[in-house]
Amino acid sequence: MEPNRDQQPSSGPSLWPIGFALGVACVLVGLIVGWPVVAVGGAIAIVAGALWVRDASSSHTVPIEVEPETRAARDAARARANAAAPEEVPVADESDRYPRSVFLEGATLGIGVLIGGVITVPVLGFMVAPAFVNQHPKSVDLGPIDAFPENQYTIATFLRNPTQGEVSRRTAFVRNNGVVDGKPSFTIISNRCAHLGCPVQPSGPIFEARKKVEKTALGQQVTIIPTQPAGFGCPCHGGQYDTEGNRTAGPPVRALDRYDFNIVNGRLVLLGGYSVAFVDGEGAAAQIHRYKLSDPGQHVDGIESLLYPFQPPR
Repeated sequence: MEPNRDQQPSSGPSLWPIGFALGVACVLVGLIVGWPVVAVGGAIAIVAGALWVRDASSSHTVPIEVEPETRAARDAARARANAAAPEEVPVADESDRYPRSVFLEGATLGIGVLIGGVITVPVLGFMVAPAFVNQHPKSVDLGPIDAFPENQYTIATFLRNPTQGEVSRRTAFVRNNGVVDGKPSFTIISNRCAHLGCPVQPSGPIFEARKKVEKTALGQQVTIIPTQPAGFGCPCHGGQYDTEGNRTAGPPVRALDRYDFNIVNGRLVLLGGYSVAFVDGEGAAAQIHRYKLSDPGQHVDGIESLLYPFQPPR
């Protein structure tokens, strides 16, 4: 059986599916690096998807003339018809302007997109939403300020988010700097190494016999152990820091991260964290070059920081 020569072949390959895929990939990457990338990827996916559907819907077949004999016979038939009924004005058939096959094709694509969205959106929502919901840092009650001796470091171990259990357990090095301008001053340094995030240890004695356990207002326990470090060191890859958290040796790219704090009813309350490039000075007089909280291994200042323009949501 010969192919139908009165039908025009469907349209050729389209690049819009590739654009749609790139938009979706950009959205997925944006969920990690930041919302601006999500917005750009979503716009690309919507535009490319719409143009893809338009091309697919317009790829219906159109009768064409192929052989001269057929064309001549049809012209003669039309001439006789026009001579027989000259007073009739041809009216375009609605089915010619919008064939049923085009409607069915568009409806099928639309229903397919709807079904795909109903199936995939809830799944993606459950997968992605937890990374964006309730990401604001929770305050942590570390206990009364009297539990932290003045001008001495202590190791405080606490749950950053009690609802998550032990997986949220964190450690910080807390030093009471005394009272400055009528307000208590504290230095609170994270024990997360700025290289790969390994737990940093004090380079000095730890007085386990003087350990205290403070209970917060919510019934959580905070362990406080005095220590006398000459600095801090990472046992994993040899990163070394001074008593202000500045990098002194090894592979870390910046100083140790720090925590903001507040004093509420005579109790030390831990707030959100931030990253530090370096610190000038010591104690309450220290000048901290602070930046938005970044992951270990990421530069926060200098030319290298241009390699890390976005940070994941926290």
